[in-house]
Amino acid sequence: MTTDIKASLEMLIDEFFRSVSFQTGEAPAYRRIHELFVEEGKLIKNNSDAPEMSTIDGFIASRQSMVDSGVLTSFQEIETAEITEVFGNVAHRFSTYVKRSTVNGAEIEGRGLISTQFIRTPAGWRMTSMAWDDERPGLTIPARYQ
Repeated sequence: MTTDIKASLEMLIDEFFRSVSFQTGEAPAYRRIHELFVEEGKLIKNNSDAPEMSTIDGFIASRQSMVDSGVLTSFQEIETAEITEVFGNVAHRFSTYVKRSTVNGAEIEGRGLISTQFIRTPAGWRMTSMAWDDERPGLTIPARYQ
């Protein structure tokens, strides 16, 4: 993998985390997510019995609704480690993350892994899908991802 490709993929991940992160009193930049994904992109939250699969618009709408209602008043997600692999015009990145949020006035912290798939398009690298799961009792992040 060239340093240019690695930098492009890292920029996409960093921009995603910036787009979903915001402090109390700020507005999240959710609309920016459209620029990071292919049009048919999917976001999959899979930390319970059934996966919560969303289109980009569905993901944005569900998060924006929580912000607008005052349920979610802050959120920060940061990549702490990664494993990236590239083959030709496809790539995959396993990102270890920490997250902090304020939901219904309660501070919540967590960690987990995000699996992100990328493709090279005529406009450059874009994400095609992102799926994640959080640590919980009985499920801890393996050492190789830390």
